[in-house]
Amino acid sequence: MLRQLNSIIIIILLFPLFGFGQETDPGPAYQMLMIKNPSLAGCEGDGVLRLSYLNFYPGNNYNLHSAYFSYDSYLSGLHGGAAVYFADDYLGGIINDFRGGLSYAYFLQAGKNLYINAGLSGSIYHRGFNFGDAILPDQIDPLGGVSVSSSEVLSSAGKTIFDIGAGFLFMSGQFSGGFSINHLAEPDLSTTGLSDERLKRKLLVHLSGDFILSKARDLKIQPLTYFEIQSGYLNGGAGAALETKFLAINIVVLGDNGKNMNIQTGFSFKTGRISIYYNYRFNAVSGNEFMPLSLLHQTGLAFSLNNVEKRNTIKTINFPKL
Repeated sequence: MLRQLNSIIIIILLFPLFGFGQETDPGPAYQMLMIKNPSLAGCEGDGVLRLSYLNFYPGNNYNLHSAYFSYDSYLSGLHGGAAVYFADDYLGGIINDFRGGLSYAYFLQAGKNLYINAGLSGSIYHRGFNFGDAILPDQIDPLGGVSVSSSEVLSSAGKTIFDIGAGFLFMSGQFSGGFSINHLAEPDLSTTGLSDERLKRKLLVHLSGDFILSKARDLKIQPLTYFEIQSGYLNGGAGAALETKFLAINIVVLGDNGKNMNIQTGFSFKTGRISIYYNYRFNAVSGNEFMPLSLLHQTGLAFSLNNVEKRNTIKTINFPKL
């Protein structure tokens, strides 16, 4: 019965969530921001392959998972950076969102100490459905049992759309910041054609810094802040990473207009060409009494596959290791 109740919760909570055009929120890590802002492609210079996994609301049997794969690098022949990425959001066994895309960022030196990246991305977005294990409201009898059939028929037909996004990145001294707009064409993922079910345009603004704290240059602090707005949904966060040669620890405070305040903390460990990281997010204050304390576990690997020659006219950044 617990599994059936979980399916009911997913139907009630997740369907309205996607109806307003919102998406899963992995947070402000480099890989996630690069997918949203194509101007970040290759801005760290070296070619890096990243794999990450997220488990949402762990311990509640909601079966909500996301996996991300990306590779980005600076390419001197293109005078910019390029990236390829894939993402899969598996939502309760009912909804599966698969995305794959390409990004390109043109690098420009606009002044003595001002660099600008202009990026564009194109992606394929597929949403699939599986209502085999779903429990609908009219299947529940007053005694708490579940009837065999429902008078409501849900279509399991999926939908595939093409999506585009654009963004800019500005770098000067120890600071970098950018903004992007995704879902420029407001593509329709629904099978009904209702305008309310289109993916609304999403605006992202982010700013980060890189400050050296020791004479040996082996200790630094990297603050980060970001803000997103999509239709009527607003969320943002601020935090910092403290980084040494091999280890970085971070903490970020996040909030939204649903009166939720969440805290995320984690670490990143690097040895040679391989980095491993882990983040945990929990809810500190909530405007929803059903919000669990534990929000997500996130873990991942990064592999530096090749070192790229960094010319004087190319500005790269050391992004906070979140």
